[in-house]
Amino acid sequence: MKRRILGATGISVSEFTLGAMMFGRLGNPDHDDSIRIIHSALDAGINFIDTADVYSAGESEEIVGRAIKGRRDDVVLATKFGRPMGEDPNQRGGSRKWILRAVENSLRRLDTDYIDLYQMHRPDYDTDISETLTALSDLILDGKVRAIGSSTFPAEKIVEAQWAAQTQGSHRFLTEQPMYSVFTRKLEAAVLPTAERYAMGVLTYSPLNSGWLSGRADLTSSHRASLRPSSYDLSTPTGRLKADALTKLVALADEAGMTLPQLATAFVRGHPAVTSVLIGPRTHEQLDGLVSGADLELPGEILDRIDEIVPPGTDLDPADNYAAEPPALTNARLRRR
Repeated sequence: MKRRILGATGISVSEFTLGAMMFGRLGNPDHDDSIRIIHSALDAGINFIDTADVYSAGESEEIVGRAIKGRRDDVVLATKFGRPMGEDPNQRGGSRKWILRAVENSLRRLDTDYIDLYQMHRPDYDTDISETLTALSDLILDGKVRAIGSSTFPAEKIVEAQWAAQTQGSHRFLTEQPMYSVFTRKLEAAVLPTAERYAMGVLTYSPLNSGWLSGRADLTSSHRASLRPSSYDLSTPTGRLKADALTKLVALADEAGMTLPQLATAFVRGHPAVTSVLIGPRTHEQLDGLVSGADLELPGEILDRIDEIVPPGTDLDPADNYAAEPPALTNARLRRR
């Protein structure tokens, strides 16, 4: 599997990252089977694993920690913090108080002395980013973290964080992890160009748009559909829009001699800003199907055809975007005198 340098970190990572969200009660509750999937991914040439403290309430981190026992030096390990880990408001976000506690919890669950990439899972609009970056810089100085990154940040928050780091002389976010697929292309307008401008490594997630681009004949029977059934309702305007695009993409993939998941992941991997594409298999079959397309590259003609089906900068369903709504939209008092 091909490697790329992760932004300004100098770390060599595989073009596919193994996303661990599906390991644990949220997806595959069989720990031993999940570990076998992780080992298969490593044996296939994937050296980059991404998880988060919130995935199955820490269970995913524990599974990953067990899986990489004895192979830690060969793995680039990433995890995330910031999503709620309890009812207490201080068990979330980007405050120093929570970061120092969250990292120790993750290190314990992962059974490791350090984290290669520690990412802020979502923007925290209640905490000054300068405080967050100062706390994360201290973790780097302590040797507990090698590099820091952001996840699902809008372009303006990426710029704000870079400016804050430069102004106060702290470590800066060296990576961004956004959602990106043929069906979710809004970030092409600003997020990806901004990440490129700051030499940030980009790890994209959900290349199959939560199963829509998986090639499954019956989308409503998928594991993802059981978690968010309304997102797979073909009778809604966005459902019909996706279904129409899906029919055209299936035909295009067949014409190109590849499966739909191979087409979908190759599309994301082909963007010049993208360093590595997160794949989140729940089963061995899903892993094998995705890894089989690791070396495929889409010619310009196929990319042009995809642009005709889903125009650049377009999100077919705005509800797909998991980004936190800014307070200016959710708090009416901030919009009225």
